[in-house]
Amino acid sequence: QVQLVESGGGLVQPGGSLRLSCAASGRSFSSKAMGWFRQAPGKDREFVAAINWNAPGTYYADSVEGRFTISRDNAKNTVYLQMNNLKPADTAVYYCGISSRDPRRYNVRLEGPYDYWGQGTQVTVSS
Repeated sequence: QVQLVESGGGLVQPGGSLRLSCAASGRSFSSKAMGWFRQAPGKDREFVAAINWNAPGTYYADSVEGRFTISRDNAKNTVYLQMNNLKPADTAVYYCGISSRDPRRYNVRLEGPYDYWGQGTQVTVSS
């Protein structure tokens, strides 16, 4: 079993920034990608960003392109999501996922390729 623990969520004013972290632990796992998804009240979970774990490659939803940056620290088994210029529409529970599938062959913008998920961290953007 692989455990994913997200942190860094909170309340921020519009235009502000937050940095989310997701640390993976547990049994040895051949990770190929990690990603962030979010779910707002009354809405389906949607893709935010993903990163190739062993090669260059990042993927973003159009709604966050240019404002959010995903990065990784392989030594710490941790993925980060730097969120700048936050908007009220970014309010949601943010989940990270880990995938054993090569993002060059599988669409990591979909939930299907992900094997494990974290419990989520709440991000609220409000004045």
